[in-house]
Amino acid sequence: MATTQPNLYSFPNTEALAKELRPYVLRCQNAALARHDTFRIAVSGGSLPAVLAKALLADSNGSPEDTPQFSKWQIFFADERAVPLDDKDSNYLLLKDELLAKIPAALGEPTVYPIDEKHVHDGNTQELADAYQEALMRSFAAKDSVKLPIFDLILLGCGPDGHTCSLFPGHDLLREKDAWVAAETNSPKPPPKRITLTLPVVTSAAHIAFVATGAGKKDILKSIFDSEEGRSLPSSLVNHGAGDKVSWFTDHPAVEGVAYPRRGSL
Repeated sequence: MATTQPNLYSFPNTEALAKELRPYVLRCQNAALARHDTFRIAVSGGSLPAVLAKALLADSNGSPEDTPQFSKWQIFFADERAVPLDDKDSNYLLLKDELLAKIPAALGEPTVYPIDEKHVHDGNTQELADAYQEALMRSFAAKDSVKLPIFDLILLGCGPDGHTCSLFPGHDLLREKDAWVAAETNSPKPPPKRITLTLPVVTSAAHIAFVATGAGKKDILKSIFDSEEGRSLPSSLVNHGAGDKVSWFTDHPAVEGVAYPRRGSL
């Protein structure tokens, strides 16, 4: 477990949050490009793609530091539902509709890694997970040469039960240590079959950002940040495993009543 603490930021509304999320993501991008000339990022679904689009598609100030270089992005999915890519439950479709289809040609086109639909149609969720792990290995390195892939940035949501990715409270997947991508066949929220990055992969990322908004999140965020009982929740495990590599972007209603100190600025 990390010895440092996660960063909690709170903004008046989603618009203000997106305005601050943009420079954070672009700093992660620029640092990654300086290291290895590519930006490997994993994203979740839910409300995240819409906020990400609002952040990244805003007008640039014209400087290289404030410009998304999408042609050097490799976008993976932190979790995905075992459904066809055109299904309404697909995180790929959500990201495509909210962000990918709206990127101006001048900014370039990211390389996107969706799931292999043939394993959706044959119903084998483990094979779906294995195929996605192989896609990671082709991009990062073979699994026998690196213990874990190191994403430059992973962008996550937090469910009202404290789940993140498709890592749910009390599920055996939270104890997975070896696989990079795991199959979930009994999700408490539909659809039941999914694949997900495992906890060691998430906490190994260079940077991790949660986006959590709305008054509906205040009870779970209070549990995550303020209570001993919340320490076993998946989102808490990310906090404890990655420490100050984690930044939470919230709006004021989501952290109403949360005692954990907020950072004044990024």
